[in-house]
Amino acid sequence: MTLAELESAVRDLYDEMLEAESMIDQLCESVSEEYRQSARNLCNYLILRSADLRHIHDPLSDLGISSLRTGEGYVLGTVCKVLKLLCLLMNKEWEPGCDQALDYSMGKEILREHANHLFNGSRKKHFTEIMVTMPDEAAEDQTLLESLVQEGMDTARINLSHGDYDSWNRMITNLKAVGERLNKPIRIYMDLPGPKIRTGNINLKGKKKKAKKFLEVRENERLTLIKDDALAKEAVYDHEDKQVRSSYVGVQLPQVIDDIEVGDRVYFDDGTIEAIVESKAVDSVGLKILKAHKKRLKSEKGINLPDTDLNLASLTENDKELLPFISENADMVGYSFVRTADDVKDLYAELDNLGNRDIGVIYKIETRDAFANLPAILLEAMKRNKIGVMIARGDLAVEIGFERIAEVQNQILWLCEAAHVPVIWATQVLENLAKAGIATRAEVTDAALSTNAECVMLNKGPHIVAAVKSLKDILSRMQEHTSKRKSSLRALNVAKRNLELLRGSK
Repeated sequence: MTLAELESAVRDLYDEMLEAESMIDQLCESVSEEYRQSARNLCNYLILRSADLRHIHDPLSDLGISSLRTGEGYVLGTVCKVLKLLCLLMNKEWEPGCDQALDYSMGKEILREHANHLFNGSRKKHFTEIMVTMPDEAAEDQTLLESLVQEGMDTARINLSHGDYDSWNRMITNLKAVGERLNKPIRIYMDLPGPKIRTGNINLKGKKKKAKKFLEVRENERLTLIKDDALAKEAVYDHEDKQVRSSYVGVQLPQVIDDIEVGDRVYFDDGTIEAIVESKAVDSVGLKILKAHKKRLKSEKGINLPDTDLNLASLTENDKELLPFISENADMVGYSFVRTADDVKDLYAELDNLGNRDIGVIYKIETRDAFANLPAILLEAMKRNKIGVMIARGDLAVEIGFERIAEVQNQILWLCEAAHVPVIWATQVLENLAKAGIATRAEVTDAALSTNAECVMLNKGPHIVAAVKSLKDILSRMQEHTSKRKSSLRALNVAKRNLELLRGSK
């Protein structure tokens, strides 16, 4: 490309951002003052990433000019500077009117401040924190907690989908005692359970009248999802028709049966069993098993419905009952199943009713809708000043497809960096090490990539202390080499879609 063509392409971006200033001003009116610059930067990033810039970033790099792919945290500022340098190379006079725009150092400092505020920390530079899911032993064993803190745990995660108030309170008591003894306060993060869609109770009569706690599933056989657990039964061979009749299994949120349509995909147990809906009745849907990497389907296993438009409230009645306990005892709350900006409003209204405007709120991106609506979720979330995002890679991978998870997690990182929102990297980090005592090469590489986030979450396991120690070592080494990752700037559909929605709302 010629200098003139490059200058024209960059000027088009600059002009589009200036033209959008009135819209951006309106969008940012209700944003918390601490996040106002960040909200503006996110809007400009949506403009930047709605264009395909692959044809200009290499020519810019050849000229020794920033190729724009390093500018997530300071979008308008980097566009201005690139345009000014191009004009200088062409001996053209041009003084962009963006002296107040963020630059690299300012964008990095704002993200650091937001991370410190959320995690109640005082990091002097970017450093990835470590969060650990509390095992049941945390309610009894302070020595375990001491070891975790000494090896690098900063935040304790208490998953409210499991356990009860008694065990949670004992965990909290032990965490506070250990923090005081080591003179290192331990932050507490609690997850809202959300509307968990799981298989119902499977308790069948087996051979010799022994209870059977699973259904056998095979590829190309049938499975019927039903509203009533009591009707669950296993497939039997019909000797008269000479065919296998369908197995039946209940679902813990029976109302989802009403939303599922023929042709929708249904995944069980973290995607290990894949099915498609072939028929629908009033109280059931008939499925055909397409893949069965596991041959047994048990009770309480997760169900993912990536194609189904679910008419479910993200904030359940159970969540609302738990919020006073969370508000009193936690530094951060994880919002499961958030899907839209309206979901953010619902949670904030409940927290306002409790008089709690100081608790940090982590938005767990675990569904297709949550990813698609992420910019709108962030802009609504910015009405408070202690927010973060968790990339819940387990459910998200099932929802969007395992082959897309690497691409999508990067897009989430970019959007959050543009919004100066801290990110928690979660699901199966050093999973084999925590559970089996030895790490795979692939998961060590994955752990190294997690330094792009502000926090990494480890799940529990018998070797969790060794996992924390290894992760701390990996993060300490990697932070000397990297500070966020940069991209080639293909146009993002999530940016284009949300930019159109924001323009349409004004």
